[in-house]
Amino acid sequence: MNEDVYVLGIETSCDETAAAVVKNGKDIVSNVVASQMESHRRFGGVVPEIASRHHVEQITLVIEEAMRQAGVSFSDLDAVAVTAGPGLVGALLVGVNAAKALAFAHGLPLVGVHHIAGHIYANRLVAEMKFPLLALVVSGGHTELIYMEGHGKFTVIGETRDDAAGEAYDKVARALGLPYPGGPHIDRLAHEGEPVIDLPRAWLEEGSYDFSFSGLKSAVLNTLHNAKQRGEEIDPKQMAASFQESVVDVLVTKTVQAAKQYRVRQVLLAGGVAANRGLRSALQDNMKGLPDVELVIPPLSLCTDNAAMIAAAGTVLYWQGKRSDLALNANPSLPLI
Repeated sequence: MNEDVYVLGIETSCDETAAAVVKNGKDIVSNVVASQMESHRRFGGVVPEIASRHHVEQITLVIEEAMRQAGVSFSDLDAVAVTAGPGLVGALLVGVNAAKALAFAHGLPLVGVHHIAGHIYANRLVAEMKFPLLALVVSGGHTELIYMEGHGKFTVIGETRDDAAGEAYDKVARALGLPYPGGPHIDRLAHEGEPVIDLPRAWLEEGSYDFSFSGLKSAVLNTLHNAKQRGEEIDPKQMAASFQESVVDVLVTKTVQAAKQYRVRQVLLAGGVAANRGLRSALQDNMKGLPDVELVIPPLSLCTDNAAMIAAAGTVLYWQGKRSDLALNANPSLPLI
């Protein structure tokens, strides 16, 4: 590993077409993202068929732009890393097939990457990982606490039993009449309101690190519905603040407890909901009680889906000698192992 290693990352798991070049798994040389948010906003969520079509239109342009910005040619690359799953199968297929074509055409190793591993390794683009560590992954489809003893060694110690935090945010936002995606809008309103509405917190069994947000979502919907039947108006700012406090309280409390129990050296925040100001602030405040544990929070640009995180995770797999062959296929239910 004396010479620099350059990896091209490709990410098309949902509604962002992304490509990036990362050096040595830590340094971003280029990071290009084409978002489809405007196309899906009028539908109130991601439409898989539309997402796939956009990926087909954008993938070549995005890869070419990432290579141009990086100032490298394919002969300079050491590997091509691509999100193999989980995600929308049609969307994943676009990236996987593009990566396979490039790897075959240029004689490069192909590395399939797990999307959640990518989100975790986005933190390595900020600070070197210190093991053992704990990662709190919070996104639209995932809410998990993952313990890592070393590179590529993932143990899921807690996961959502129903709605992920991001799903709950979007559903509550829709009930409040806020546009898609709902998370940023609720986060903004929450900072303007006060958490005066009593909403439940699902702590589950004693010692459990699992999460459940379905009951909280239902409580919000019932509160809004009952108020409407009585002819009353609930201030969206107060509801947003109350809902966010309930979500953040559970996420942060369980993360801090797990960090203590597993005696980790580092806590990483990862995933799209990691961009939430309320969550970032609460985690920073509560981690002050663990001065020996480093808290790493990536910048907003590395919280949402991007290809730099896939290249970062892919570089570690490349160093470990792990390769995918040209039979690599998209797996929408790919387990994190």
